[in-house]
Amino acid sequence: MVTAKARAVDGPDKPFRSAEIQRRDLDLQDVLIEIKYAGICHSDIHTAHGEWGPVNYPLVPGHEIAGIVTDIGAKVTKYKVGDRVGVGCMVDSCGECENCRKGEEQYCLKGNVPTYAGVDKYGEPTQGGYSTHIVVTEDFVVRIPDNIELDAAAPLLCAGITTYSPLNHWGAGPGKKVAVVGMGGLGHMAVKIAHAMGAEVTVLSQTLNKKEDGLQFGADSYYATSDPETFQKLARSFDVIINTVSAKIDIDAYFSLLTLDGTLVNVGAPAEPLSLNVFSLIGHRRSFAGSMIGGIRETQEMLEFCAEHNIVPKIEVISADQIDEAYERVLASDVKYRFVIDTSTI
Repeated sequence: MVTAKARAVDGPDKPFRSAEIQRRDLDLQDVLIEIKYAGICHSDIHTAHGEWGPVNYPLVPGHEIAGIVTDIGAKVTKYKVGDRVGVGCMVDSCGECENCRKGEEQYCLKGNVPTYAGVDKYGEPTQGGYSTHIVVTEDFVVRIPDNIELDAAAPLLCAGITTYSPLNHWGAGPGKKVAVVGMGGLGHMAVKIAHAMGAEVTVLSQTLNKKEDGLQFGADSYYATSDPETFQKLARSFDVIINTVSAKIDIDAYFSLLTLDGTLVNVGAPAEPLSLNVFSLIGHRRSFAGSMIGGIRETQEMLEFCAEHNIVPKIEVISADQIDEAYERVLASDVKYRFVIDTSTI
């Protein structure tokens, strides 16, 4: 076993503390990764705070992982020691169900194994990337292109694929009008990716505070949702709306912005239920959809797409001692646009 240094939390209202966790011995197709950087996702905060259901504490969050392969199992064929690799939101699945066979492991019918707050096939709780090492089966490891720095690569493993997958699935591209709700960690990636795909991109944010950034990231226009005129002016404008906000919003108001056959896709995951008026949908054959990360194949595709188009998140690298402060700043929308932990500070 490998003893990894980590930062763990012991309960919803507890601060992070130093910890040691045991990573399993390498199985035949396992890869040992020395983690260099770990992104902080809003999902980490929801889970650490117990907002999405019961948590088996102590918990080591983190599912935006970038690092270097330091050892491999006897039957590993995809990676070698020294490779630059990443791990996202899941570390295993059944591999046998219809969805897994299609390369959609995130929708495994038996339930994928999340990178943290889950239970692996050995019956052990999974612990995430706020640590120095992790062991993952090679089929759930992705290769990081050489022209993407490891610190910038980390958030792509969640924020990147979470926005790439629905934009890809719903055909964002030339001739399509895409709106992005929210300009945070997910939103700024959605803007960059949709722009690179060739869509006309509009940002819908509460205020115009981040307008300059949004336009630099590739948005064609930027509107404040706090202005009632925004919803009148943009009525029936968009083919696809990507909602990245992890809080309750007036879904019906956003449905009014969809054109005939338009789709609003939720990728933000608020703890509270959302309500809607069905007449907001049936009037123009609109659709309300959800999307959760992407499969391993699509995640690798996303990394190659970002490398080709020079797309990286805007990040703020922090030390492990700043995790609690970073959580507070995320909740206050005080980050541009993704915190990344330098795991050498753990």
